[in-house]
Amino acid sequence: MLRRLLFMIMGLIPVVAFAATGCDLNDPDADVKRLFPQSTGYKTSYMSLTKIGGKTALAEVEKRLGDKFTGLYEQVDVPYTLYTIYKGKSLLGYIHGVNQKGEYGGLQVFLALDAKGTISAFYIQKLSSKQGAKYKNASFGAQFKGLQLADFATLNIKTGSGSGKAAAIKNPVSKGSVDFLAILRAVKKNLILMDMFVYHKK
Repeated sequence: MLRRLLFMIMGLIPVVAFAATGCDLNDPDADVKRLFPQSTGYKTSYMSLTKIGGKTALAEVEKRLGDKFTGLYEQVDVPYTLYTIYKGKSLLGYIHGVNQKGEYGGLQVFLALDAKGTISAFYIQKLSSKQGAKYKNASFGAQFKGLQLADFATLNIKTGSGSGKAAAIKNPVSKGSVDFLAILRAVKKNLILMDMFVYHKK
């Protein structure tokens, strides 16, 4: 009986060890201060689609995104780390990141959003690409500043085309669009999730 129990426990270990986790800032204290220089503190909380409706919430995200969720980091129960930023007792905004599959591996895209859902800063924490420096350049990230979810509403994340402001974002890489489209998908996904986790609830 004891031997059987040990085998059962051993069988659970890989599931726990390789379960997908949320997209966390590598250095929250420094990153929060850099993205919100006027901040005096922040609170960390954890959200998931399971908490706000499960499969129904997932279906809504997919419909608004225009694409299906797939892979380890797009399961309905994956936890998302939300950083709520304050100046004293006043709410300044939020920082939220998502994992996204790129051409050569995973990438992590964070958005700093004000209290109304406008992007104030764009930050790529991880990107496995030979052209990574161009995507991490401040001039590329500046194109996202001031945009909201509504600007991505018509964006086709599979082609990069659309009628909104997001469709005007320029790819800094002359050849290849896999990572560029992956970044656009990550940003739109991020904004949709934030709308459901935070802004829509308000």
